[in-house]
Amino acid sequence: MTTRRWAVSSGRGTAARIITGIGAAFALIEVVYILLILFGANQANDFFRFVKSLAEPLALFFPGLFNLANNNLETILNYGLAAVFWIVVSGFVARLVSR
Repeated sequence: MTTRRWAVSSGRGTAARIITGIGAAFALIEVVYILLILFGANQANDFFRFVKSLAEPLALFFPGLFNLANNNLETILNYGLAAVFWIVVSGFVARLVSR
């Protein structure tokens, strides 16, 4: 006969996963915006404007941090740093919550 043990999880693990998921979603928005810029999406398109309206406030202080002659490289660097920022910060906060 097999005995099964059910683990009771605390809310801390769930909260940590939610925080990590939110940080990943913010980073994904930044990455989608970068890809739209790199592939030359139509900037008059509603989807592009929607993603841009989400990406710019989430980028915080990173846009304009580096001014380069190559616009694509500047976008990758500035918004890519914002994506990394959200991953690192959400991971850090999730670790604090899970303790």
